[in-house]
Amino acid sequence: MMPTASRFGPRRAQAGAALLTAMVIVALVATLATSMIWQQWRAVQVEAAERSRVQSAWILSGALDWARLILREDARNGGTDDLGEPWAVPLAEARLSTFLAADTSNTDDAPDAFLSGAITDAQARYNVTNLITAGQIDPVEMAAFQRLCETIGVSADVAATIAADMRDASPVAPPPPGASGTAPAPAATPPANPPLLPRSVSQLSWFGIDPEALHALEPYVVILPEKTFVNVNTASREVLVAAVAGLDLATAERIVQSRQRAPLKSAADLRALAPALPAASFDHIAVGSNFFEVRGRLRLGDAVLEQRSLVQRRGLDVIVLQRERVSSRDPSNI
Repeated sequence: MMPTASRFGPRRAQAGAALLTAMVIVALVATLATSMIWQQWRAVQVEAAERSRVQSAWILSGALDWARLILREDARNGGTDDLGEPWAVPLAEARLSTFLAADTSNTDDAPDAFLSGAITDAQARYNVTNLITAGQIDPVEMAAFQRLCETIGVSADVAATIAADMRDASPVAPPPPGASGTAPAPAATPPANPPLLPRSVSQLSWFGIDPEALHALEPYVVILPEKTFVNVNTASREVLVAAVAGLDLATAERIVQSRQRAPLKSAADLRALAPALPAASFDHIAVGSNFFEVRGRLRLGDAVLEQRSLVQRRGLDVIVLQRERVSSRDPSNI
């Protein structure tokens, strides 16, 4: 009996090793197959997300072109820029297919994409760029900015900090050439480490402005590439108080109510509503605008893409100066 056991022992060990090897190979193949399937699924998801992003960007670009067309036609008609004009009417959220199909019965298979947007007057807000003239703080504009901060409950120290840092961040203009036979006037010495010049209100945080003050300022200020006047036909009463020296909130509210009935055609119309103020108080106001902010929002499934663009109207041309896109998730689907 002993020889028989010794004869079959090695065969059983070999069979067990072969079975174990087969199981290892099967596990390895299953792991590799699972990894390949996951990578393929991931590639499909990335491609779908990229396609959705590109489609959304094209749609928002088309919406921006439509807004530029509206502003161009408004310039062609001339006159003032006020809140009763077509450009000032916001686009409520609507299904995109309603814009693309003449026959609404054929839009059932269209993707659930919803578009909304608005055009706002950038000159309805105080332009922080006005604070600096020839590399120095303009005292008249500084007083206007301080009035704005006081009206909305922001510390005067915030106004002083922004003005000083805007001066330090602004490029120093070259000195005027000296007279014949004399040396040119010396240029102002720039700071050793000047701060960066912000291009949007949110970037004022670079100056160390706390978020609470920045949140309070955001609806009332803007940073434009050049100095501008405030449009009295679109500005809020707080901005009107800042732009017109000596104006109080009650009179500013009366101006807002009056322009709803009929837009102001000139500075003389504004003076008629505040006759007690000197004529010099109305030197920094306008009844039209050249800078506008275009906002577009596209909701596609649970993804939301927003685009904010700053445009400048030069005659009949509308030029895009800045464009910013922000992606997020629809909170209603989370």
